[in-house]
Amino acid sequence: MKFLSYILSTIYLLFFGLSLMIFHGIQWICLKLGGQKWHNRSVNWLQFTLMRCHNLLGTHYTLKNPHQLNPDQPLIIVSNHQSMNDISPLIWLFKKHYPKFISKKELGKGIPSISFNLRHGGAALIDRNDPKQAITEIINFAKRIHENTHAAVIFPEGTRSKNGVPRPFKIKGLNVLFKYIPNAQIVPVTINNSWKTTKYGKFPYGLGSHITVEAHEPIQLSDYPKNKRDELLEHIEKVITEHIVID
Repeated sequence: MKFLSYILSTIYLLFFGLSLMIFHGIQWICLKLGGQKWHNRSVNWLQFTLMRCHNLLGTHYTLKNPHQLNPDQPLIIVSNHQSMNDISPLIWLFKKHYPKFISKKELGKGIPSISFNLRHGGAALIDRNDPKQAITEIINFAKRIHENTHAAVIFPEGTRSKNGVPRPFKIKGLNVLFKYIPNAQIVPVTINNSWKTTKYGKFPYGLGSHITVEAHEPIQLSDYPKNKRDELLEHIEKVITEHIVID
């Protein structure tokens, strides 16, 4: 199986890289001609294309969101994090809300399409070695989400789980989002099996993964005053982690 994965991973990387190069130009054109709205739509279709590239590895997806979300309210999407392959299905599942991410600043340059989107699409690029810069960037990010009624995605674990087992949640970033997006709908999300795509490391990729992305019951932040925020944070973490399946 691992020998086969070397062959299929090489083919996958060819199509993945080609998709990034093509959509880099598409994003640039959409941004210049149609502004942020067109650019957001081009990013959505990039994610759909990248998911189809993952099909070359035998990866398939189940995306679940049976809940009605108010389009006139911003979202805070809180999810566990297992691999970089979490990104595309999350964006596609919530594509109507144009999800934006908090990312390390190193990803803001050098990667076709991805770096362009992070720099021009409204993401927060933080320096993990500079807490002051990181907090300021997240505050500005939250204000943009609030103003544009988009979706902020945050992975409170802070880094990816290599075996699917969730890490303890860090709450500082969440509390900043709560403060500056007071009218948000909070959507807990559980991702399963994404870690299996990188079980061998950076190369080759794992084959035949069934990645599931499940949105849970949305929560109105306004239902939780400041004195109940600890209760809210505990509830979010419990909902997400109790649906994680390790096999």
